[in-house]
Amino acid sequence: MQQAPVINVRDDDNEEIDLLGLFGTLIDHKWLIAAVTGAFMAAGVAFAVLATPVYQANALLQVEAKKNDLLGFSDVSSMLGKESPSATEIELIKSRAVIGKTVDNLKLDIVIQPMYFPIVGEFLARRFQNKNPGEIADPLLGLNSYAWGGESLKIFKLDLPDSQLDKKLTLTTGENGHYTLVDEDDNLLADSQAGQLFEQNGVTFQIEELHAKPGTRFRIIRNSRLSSILDYQEDLDVVERGKDSGMIGLSLESTDPDQAIKTLNEIAAIYVRQNVERTSAEAAQSLAFLKEQLPVVKKDLEKAGNALNEYQTRSKSVDITLETKAILDQIVGLDTSISELKLQQAEMDRKFTRQHPAYRALLTQIGELSSKQKSLASKVEGLPSTQQELLNLTRDVEVGTAIYTQLLNKSQELDVMRAGTVGNVRLIDTADVNFLKPVKPKKALIVLIATIFGGFLAVALVLVRKALNRGLESPEAIEQLGLPVYASIPYSALQKTEEDKISRGRGRSAGSTLLAVSHPTDLAIEALRSLRTSLHFAMHEADNNRLMISGPSPKVGKTFVSVNLAVVIAQTGLRVLLIDVDMRKGYLHKVLGTSADNGLSDILARRCDAATAIHKTAIDNFDFVSRGQIPPNPSELLMHANFSALLEQASKQYDLVILDTPPLLAVTDAAIVGRLSGTNLIVTRYGLNPAKEIELTVRRFSQNGVAIKGAIFNGVERKASNKYGYSDYGYYNYAYASDKS
Repeated sequence: MQQAPVINVRDDDNEEIDLLGLFGTLIDHKWLIAAVTGAFMAAGVAFAVLATPVYQANALLQVEAKKNDLLGFSDVSSMLGKESPSATEIELIKSRAVIGKTVDNLKLDIVIQPMYFPIVGEFLARRFQNKNPGEIADPLLGLNSYAWGGESLKIFKLDLPDSQLDKKLTLTTGENGHYTLVDEDDNLLADSQAGQLFEQNGVTFQIEELHAKPGTRFRIIRNSRLSSILDYQEDLDVVERGKDSGMIGLSLESTDPDQAIKTLNEIAAIYVRQNVERTSAEAAQSLAFLKEQLPVVKKDLEKAGNALNEYQTRSKSVDITLETKAILDQIVGLDTSISELKLQQAEMDRKFTRQHPAYRALLTQIGELSSKQKSLASKVEGLPSTQQELLNLTRDVEVGTAIYTQLLNKSQELDVMRAGTVGNVRLIDTADVNFLKPVKPKKALIVLIATIFGGFLAVALVLVRKALNRGLESPEAIEQLGLPVYASIPYSALQKTEEDKISRGRGRSAGSTLLAVSHPTDLAIEALRSLRTSLHFAMHEADNNRLMISGPSPKVGKTFVSVNLAVVIAQTGLRVLLIDVDMRKGYLHKVLGTSADNGLSDILARRCDAATAIHKTAIDNFDFVSRGQIPPNPSELLMHANFSALLEQASKQYDLVILDTPPLLAVTDAAIVGRLSGTNLIVTRYGLNPAKEIELTVRRFSQNGVAIKGAIFNGVERKASNKYGYSDYGYYNYAYASDKS
């Protein structure tokens, strides 16, 4: 007979199979993917429901750009064209000066948390509703060490040694306001009554209010002041709403909305107060400077007035001409401006260095006005001497009067401003929280992310399992190894049920567990009938009528194939003897409902004869030999002449002798039996045996002089990833009858 041709598959077809196979694998494991995805979605829902809601308190401030102060100074940032003053105010709000004072005022460095039952305790406490003021929830299941709703604890004072800062302390309530406070090592720190001041060993502790049932525990942490400030600086969100708008939004997230409102309002109040104090201090400094200058300006004005009067007296009331009047007005204007700038220069000397941009800009203005003043001096020199003298004296009086009047007005304005300073910041919206809509957790988003992650993980798990499982899933892949496939046997759920009964020791009477007897129309039995036909032609040129069935590894279904094949062949009228050659772990006797006594090992050890060891079955023409007692040396017994004699005798008495052997890669028994058999087949399992394992099995047999006729592909499952599925007639048949040699 001709050797069955090896099927060659094109590369592009392989690529198509791979892509379709991956998609099919996902379809095959759709229930696993759905289960994992559903579990993650349920976990996401549980987390979204049980997670502590986080609320956001919001407040709004307005920062007005600083106007020129009463001495004529404009805000430095506006002079230099820099960013909005809001940027500076934002940093001031988040400064340690503001946050630190807030921490001190509200005792934010003391963290108090009732101890809830794990996972669901806090959720139940949030759902507790006080029917009466001060009501506390009753503990569930007698667990009175946990808080169940309605508990409260306020601490008036808590000072601890540095070694206990940032550590978790546990306060346990007792009867009538009694309590105990212990550290992480259960060392007693305080034992006193609520309302009483406790001072001992560096611990100062006083409870303002304690409202809880006896036995309830509270977790207390006294953070260091700096760490508390840094935490709130990180949690506080301060942003300008709109570019250069001067509107600053403050927001703070917390699981305690009332505490968030108090904290944010305190921060805003402290900041506004400091802004007012800063502005008032500036006004006070400017007022002090003006009061120092007023006497000097007044004295200079009086001196100029006296000089003018004396000159007019000596000159007998000389008047200024129109030309001189015009020049005088210009000179007075310039002198007044220069005098004002020099006052500003004196003030700047106290605030800035001479290299400061604002100071340099002021000097530039003074220089420009001085140059104009010099140009007017040439016009004055062209006037008569009398007019020149009168112009100079009148100029001193008018300039002095203008400066003195201006300084006097500004000093009065500064005095009023100092008394009623409001600063350039005001609180527009006090802090408030939307109690009906917490900002976290975002339940829909959490559930969506959990579901997507679960689906992704499930798909990855399936694909990884697919990648790690290198077991062949098509007869075509086996034939590419040069090994003909005589039959593909579909997976039988009914057979799986029967095998489970046998493994649990609940097998029924002989023959009842055989699929070929109990369910003769099962697809697996139909495939074995096809194998029966193929073997009829394949064994024509065999040396004897012995058929060995082996496999690469355990759990490939050798015994299932052997016993059911024996049944379908016996049903044709041929006499069949099935021998369980697996003297180590053979269980053929369990399948057929008998004991293992008086079996193959007993024949080979001459504890009984062949006639005694051959057992009849409920199926006509079907006999079998069990494994017998488990011997210490199965391989040696098979190599003994007694085994060859037994096979010769059996071949004469029966039309077909089937030898069910152990897996070759586990033990060498199959190689010994194969040399005495005319036809040798191996059983491979769908998705279990990789190509290398099958190749190694064939090579091992070949090294021992045993030729493998072909393979039986067992346990084929109907999967979308496997294009070798089922046709309208029930299954695809991979038996090649006379085409195989």
